[in-house]
Amino acid sequence: MSKMIFVNLPVADLKASMAFYEALGFENNPQFTDDTAACMVWSEAIYVMLLTHDKWRTFTSRPIPSADSSEVMLALSCDDRAAVDKLNDIASQLGGTADINPKQDLGFMYNRNLADLDGHVWEMMWMDPNAMSDPESATEQ
Repeated sequence: MSKMIFVNLPVADLKASMAFYEALGFENNPQFTDDTAACMVWSEAIYVMLLTHDKWRTFTSRPIPSADSSEVMLALSCDDRAAVDKLNDIASQLGGTADINPKQDLGFMYNRNLADLDGHVWEMMWMDPNAMSDPESATEQ
C-alpha cells in the first residue's frame, strides 16, 4: 500500500465546508461520509476529513482552535500559477479568506495562502522542478 496522508479538520458547518472544498477541486468520497464527517479527496494520496465539532471531540479533548489562530499551514501543489490564483479567488468568493499571508513569487516557486471557512490555512503552491536545479534561479526574487 502506498503512503497516504489524512488531514483531520474540525468544521462548524459540515455541508458548507464540503461545498467549499468541492469548489476548490476536492472530490467527496461518500463511502467515508455521514452527518458527522466528510472525506474530501485531493489526490490518490491526500485526503481531508472534515469533522463536526462533536465528532472531533471523540478524538481529542484538546480545544478547537479559533478561526483567527493558526494550528498548522498545509501546502498543496498545483499544476501552474494560474491554478494557485484561481483557488485563492474561489476561496474568497465562498467565504474563505484569500492571501492571509503575503504572496510569494520566487521565480521557481509561487504560492498564495488561503483560509477555509473555519480559518484552516492552506498554502496553494506551484513549483518548477527544472528551475530548482538551476542555482541562479533559486536566488532570484
